[in-house]
Amino acid sequence: MAIRIVRLGSDRAPDEGLRIGTVRRPPRGVPKAEFASQNWYDVWYPNLAPSVETMKQAQAALASGVPAQWAAFGRKYKSEMAEADASRSLDLLAALSHQSALSVGCYCEDEAHCHRSFLRALLAERGAKIVD
Repeated sequence: MAIRIVRLGSDRAPDEGLRIGTVRRPPRGVPKAEFASQNWYDVWYPNLAPSVETMKQAQAALASGVPAQWAAFGRKYKSEMAEADASRSLDLLAALSHQSALSVGCYCEDEAHCHRSFLRALLAERGAKIVD
């Protein structure tokens, strides 16, 4: 068993398991009853999404194209994930990855320019078993 880092709305991998949406808001225009059937997520868990302020910082960094601004976003997101509730959530997901199939994700097309890339690293630091 392991955890996958995925783009929400993408096709599910065989044996992917529970899909967790680490996003601030549900997908627009999709009825709640169809979130899972349309491959968005099975469980919405915004606790691991960047705060609104931090998300705005990420959007500005992407618009500017300045790597230092993207790095600053990463530091800010990591500091949010170091807070008690988020840190315990990451510890739980890392532990579950050794006994359950699950995935976490976001809507962004490019993981390299998404909080998913930092989420992947944070889970790996906690010993999560990650499948690419």
